[in-house]
Amino acid sequence: MKIFIIGAGHMGSWLTEELCHDNEVAVFDTDPRKLKYFINVHRYMSLDEVKDFKPDMVINCVSLHKTEEVFDMLLPLIPENCILSDITSVKNGLVDYYKQTGRRFVSTHPMFGPTFGNVRNLSNESAIVITESDEEGREFFLNLFKNLRLNIYEYSFKEHDEITAYSLSTPFASSLVFAACMKKIDAPGTTFKKHMEIAKGLLSEDDYLVSEILFNPYTLKQIESINSQLSYLTHIIKARDYEEMEKFLIKLRENIK
Repeated sequence: MKIFIIGAGHMGSWLTEELCHDNEVAVFDTDPRKLKYFINVHRYMSLDEVKDFKPDMVINCVSLHKTEEVFDMLLPLIPENCILSDITSVKNGLVDYYKQTGRRFVSTHPMFGPTFGNVRNLSNESAIVITESDEEGREFFLNLFKNLRLNIYEYSFKEHDEITAYSLSTPFASSLVFAACMKKIDAPGTTFKKHMEIAKGLLSEDDYLVSEILFNPYTLKQIESINSQLSYLTHIIKARDYEEMEKFLIKLRENIK
């Protein structure tokens, strides 16, 4: 398959390296320095070059807030039967955009990144494929993810955003609150250090990526749940209620079994 990848950030670069062995791949980024280490790949300095490439699929790896804008720039340059593909972490609104274009599409979400995921061993990582996707594009990514030994989940656009709000927004919000409470002092303790590593990893991510996750329309419900549980815990602590604390901890252990 002839694949054009736009955006050579962390995920775009990873996809380029994975796909170039069995496909003809071209890649473009507005920063040409990001392209210099690729081999066995067409490296484009201008979007117009994609006209002659005539891709079978375009994989859009730019930030969510630029996804539709970049697709709009590409549509006049690519064949009518070219499959549009995105890897965005929040799908809100994309289904309507794809319908408006009338183009074939496949939407996926690799649920890992360079900060927390080990891209050399993905057997403990996961990826989502959207069920409304074009059949050929869907099968392409299902096979790719299967060969990479990823754990694969198939959800609708709506289900995807609900799941990511639960699985990403909750830990993101908790880590940000943890970081907000930090002081410039050294603190002993293994648990503290583990939390600090997670918070530092999250804050090393791109600001737009973090914002995309937290601005998911289903995130607010998760934040409200966190606030509710914090209020309950605060009440228990203020009352020094050992019996209620025991009940609370029993419930938590059941939750994470």
